[in-house]
Amino acid sequence: MFRCNAVDGTRAVAVASLLGLIVLGLLWELWLAPTGRGMLAFKVLPLALPLAGLLKRRLYTYRWVSLLVWLYFIEGVVRASGDRGLSAWLAGIEIVLCLLLFAACALHVRWRFKHAAAAAA
Repeated sequence: MFRCNAVDGTRAVAVASLLGLIVLGLLWELWLAPTGRGMLAFKVLPLALPLAGLLKRRLYTYRWVSLLVWLYFIEGVVRASGDRGLSAWLAGIEIVLCLLLFAACALHVRWRFKHAAAAAA
């Protein structure tokens, strides 16, 4: 369908950063720096929903993931500024992964529209 290197690259970065956020969230809350009884691990469930859409290249999924990721970015900023030690470092990693995911989704949508317009012309 869309076989441009830039589009494929942004897809790869989006999927990798989404998987990174899922793994980070689970490791953080269940093993590395758990808060409470591990119930905050459920926060990664909304991240698992768009994975199939990203893998199937659904443009709508890329659009709403670029909005969803800001909730996790906010959590990362709050915890990076309020937590200490390992938890603050994990929050910093969460911030970086969120920024990568947002940039990859935004560029993916932009380049797909650009290539669709070029193909139509």
